[in-house]
Amino acid sequence: MTTILLIRHGLTDDVDHVLSGRAAGVRLNAEGRRQAAELAQRLRDVALDAILTSPLERARDTAEAIAAKRGVRVQTIEALQEFDVGTWTGRAIGSMEGNTSWRRFNEVRSMTPAPGGELMLAVQMRVVSTLLDLAERYPDGTVAVISHGDVIRAALMFFLGMPIDFVHRFDISPARVSVVRLDGSAPRVLQVNGESALP
Repeated sequence: MTTILLIRHGLTDDVDHVLSGRAAGVRLNAEGRRQAAELAQRLRDVALDAILTSPLERARDTAEAIAAKRGVRVQTIEALQEFDVGTWTGRAIGSMEGNTSWRRFNEVRSMTPAPGGELMLAVQMRVVSTLLDLAERYPDGTVAVISHGDVIRAALMFFLGMPIDFVHRFDISPARVSVVRLDGSAPRVLQVNGESALP
């Protein structure tokens, strides 16, 4: 039985304001660094067999905060990368009002890719495949996976049996933890968007 902690990176200045996508150089702000440090403290009694992260700085910084006092090496996994929003990368979210492509993207996410970017079903395929591989690699372990809001939502919707178009029906907040248990039969989602891991 593998327990996977799905952790969104800490706060950045772009969260809820700018479509960061895969843009480089988006770092945790002061609040995000505080969140990451507090999360590391809350997870201090959880034995982690591995800490894996998206390659983007905001995720790596969060992972390093969790790993700091553990002696566990952070592993970067490309498949945990942020949703590629293509030509929308760097756009202010407020500027997207009235954009028919943006409206359709949010209403019918299963069939509407970001222009020049990814389809969310492809995001779901890559992240779930990675998590299933981790379950084989750490069959009795607990693994921390640091990624991004929509990537985590995509994984949770698969494990919950929810259509991808329900993407906006739950929040995945910065530095929050969702918990999935995989044991070769039906997956179990034990927590969504919690402050720490379950005991």
